Amino acid sequence: MSDRIVVVDYDPGWPEAFERERDRIAAALGADALAIEHYGSTAVEGIPAKPIIDVMVVVRDLDSAEDEIARLEQAGYERRPAGDLEQPRRLFLVRYDGELRAAHLALIAGGGDYWDEHVTFRDALRADPALARRYAQLKRDLARRYRDDRIAYTEAKTEFVEEALRKWRGEGLEGGR
Repeated sequence: MSDRIVVVDYDPGWPEAFERERDRIAAALGADALAIEHYGSTAVEGIPAKPIIDVMVVVRDLDSAEDEIARLEQAGYERRPAGDLEQPRRLFLVRYDGELRAAHLALIAGGGDYWDEHVTFRDALRADPALARRYAQLKRDLARRYRDDRIAYTEAKTEFVEEALRKWRGEGLEGGR
């Protein structure tokens, strides 16, 4: 399956693609999905992105989420092992459409730092066109540089994201909240 980093221009069909993923997840998890959120660059109008819909799903407890994971696997998602962008307090699943990744699913418990950072960064990009333009250029540059290294591509964005979050939260620039 292809894991090459390809960043494309914004596709106005991405919000609708998220709606389909949300419906698929909601059907699989029912009330066990406490929240389903679209995040990442496909959630920000006008931003180029890898054409993969990023979805964050909140469940009650990750330690006992095997039933939820089994239902997500039945719905077409594959659990990815530690080492494929695995982070503490987040389980990572992928849904493929043929050879291509169609959706990334971050399964998390009750909000927390992962939720806060990703939703806040998405909201900052939506609210600040200059920040969004800088991030778009960074993504294109990094996609060329790390086209065959998904983990390096993601890690190379970390400093930009952390700085943007500090500024957005008012830890350095006016206009933060």
